[in-house]
Amino acid sequence: MWGAVHTPELPNPGNVSLSKQQQEQLGLKAMGQVYQQMPVLPDSSPVTQYVQQLGKKLEKVIPQQYTWPYQFHVIEQKEINAFALPGGPIFINVGTITAADNEAELAGVMAHEMSHVYMQHSAKQMKQNMGPSILAGLGQILGSMVGGVGGAIAAMGGQIAGGMWSMKYSRGDEAQADAVGAIILWKAGYNAKAMAEFFQKLEKEGGAGGPQFLSDHPNPGNRVQAVENEIKDWPPKQYQDNSPAFVAAKQAASKVKAYTAQQIGQGAKNGTWARQNQQTGAVPKNLPASSTSPSGQSGAAAANATLQKVSYSQVKPSGSYTQYQQNGLSISYPSNWQAASSQNGLTIAPQVAVSEGAVAYGVVMGAAQMPSGASLDQATQALVQNMEQNNPGLQASGSTSNMQINGMDGRSQMLMGNSPIQKNGQPLREQDRLVTVAGPNNQLVYLIFVAPQKDFSRLKSTYDRMLQSLQLQ
Repeated sequence: MWGAVHTPELPNPGNVSLSKQQQEQLGLKAMGQVYQQMPVLPDSSPVTQYVQQLGKKLEKVIPQQYTWPYQFHVIEQKEINAFALPGGPIFINVGTITAADNEAELAGVMAHEMSHVYMQHSAKQMKQNMGPSILAGLGQILGSMVGGVGGAIAAMGGQIAGGMWSMKYSRGDEAQADAVGAIILWKAGYNAKAMAEFFQKLEKEGGAGGPQFLSDHPNPGNRVQAVENEIKDWPPKQYQDNSPAFVAAKQAASKVKAYTAQQIGQGAKNGTWARQNQQTGAVPKNLPASSTSPSGQSGAAAANATLQKVSYSQVKPSGSYTQYQQNGLSISYPSNWQAASSQNGLTIAPQVAVSEGAVAYGVVMGAAQMPSGASLDQATQALVQNMEQNNPGLQASGSTSNMQINGMDGRSQMLMGNSPIQKNGQPLREQDRLVTVAGPNNQLVYLIFVAPQKDFSRLKSTYDRMLQSLQLQ
């Protein structure tokens, strides 16, 4: 009778260049940035506890050899959205919970995000975007703190920041997350159509919540029809659509103080959420120690205390130079400075001028994927605007100028901000030179040369020599 019926099984997610441990470390680092920049409910919240229980129910159906250390948290944001980080952390906005009509719809959103982790889409996209080039060394999740521009760079990382700097999923990724999410839902006892119908409802509604969610989760096509085609031969089940626990959690979520994206962006600038998350006990114990400080300050703020008295005499570059050469990147730098390459980028600076990622003197390099069709001018301007918006007191100075760097087309923009170095309890003014280059694989490669304004001219010849030695392959 059921000759055409087949029981769905979760696929082999395939292999990626990043190990499981590397993906988990990346996720935890990015997670630390979430708790710096967004208000998150503590795990003791009834809303979070419900979401975590629902997450565990979904996680149980994943084969042990393919599972991840999933964890679920709730952001106090009104807009409808959710995102997953490499290695398992998943964040659901309060607005998503209140927008869902039943438990099956919320489970659908969560299963979809779990599928991005399951299929290792972030890791696969990093490899696709970066290739065997310079970017394999610089990384995509940018956590470097550069004096006055530190907060801006930290805010660009991963899926957190949004805009052109977030790691967008492709329509192919979305279709795959729908298909894998449907299997997770079916195995957990939910109708897989609920996931697609929720996304379709958002698309029809538009307005407040739809665009943000759908900009991060582009529609791969007719979602409902695609899911119906996927499930049409699966064995019939008695599905669970709702539960008293969901009704209670939705009611509790409607009473949570939630903020708009604009309010959250403003609060991130002045450290409101970092302090709030520490005070409420929302910050998980498993975050890297450098992600947050006991006082609730950002990593840059905590580091500033050790950089306040650094002087030019301590960082003066030597007359001799050494070469950094790795992953298609080559650049010369003073032999008494140090080069540190990590998932966060490449920092070249005197050891005394760097603390917990903050840089008072030196150079920080990073990279981001340029949108298809974007020019170097457009990408540079977007980068400058992003930095200004995410860092109070930072402003572009003058206009962007064109330049050539070893045959590569480049742009240069001066910026002014506040240095971590202080005098009489007040931060010195900082001068930063942003240089952008169109790198391989449609990447925007950028360098930020940093120094207090009073010392920048003394380092100009050193910075110029470093810049003219830059080679990308």
